[in-house]
Amino acid sequence: MTIRLAAALLVATALPAFAAGGLDETPPTPTPTTTECPEGQVFDTDQNECVVIQDSQLDDDTLYRAARELAYADRLDDAVAVLALMSDQGDSRVLTYMGYTHRRMGRVQEGMDYYAAALTADPDNLLARAYLGMAHVLGDDPAAAWVQLAEIQTRGGRGTWPEQALQDALNGTIRDY
Repeated sequence: MTIRLAAALLVATALPAFAAGGLDETPPTPTPTTTECPEGQVFDTDQNECVVIQDSQLDDDTLYRAARELAYADRLDDAVAVLALMSDQGDSRVLTYMGYTHRRMGRVQEGMDYYAAALTADPDNLLARAYLGMAHVLGDDPAAAWVQLAEIQTRGGRGTWPEQALQDALNGTIRDY
């Protein structure tokens, strides 16, 4: 098998996993929201400036991307404020990042409850499964984390960022999650 064919097969098997979960699964790239805007603000591309989170008129997809970026930048309170503006609070994306932010704030059980709700809303949410597995690793329950890794793989997540990130957590090769 040529390298080009192997790469094409890897891409072809990874794409359905993205479609199944319906979420952007890789860590976000910084934008002006985290590189230019102070705490309590997000960047509005229509206005070409930072705006107060609660005053923003951003659509749900833009709010979601901003929340992810803020969460990864450890602006957790801002991420929660942005998520609270999304129109469907039962959306698996909202629940996943509410879980992530609350867990990172030290509210582990609350985070776990959000992950459970995210998976009830969308059992194929690979990102929620990865974050849930990472929480189990941090909580010293690697058996439960391995269950989530198996679920990710079973649900089409082989070769995806959620699978790799959870494997890295289980192997102890990443620590900040």
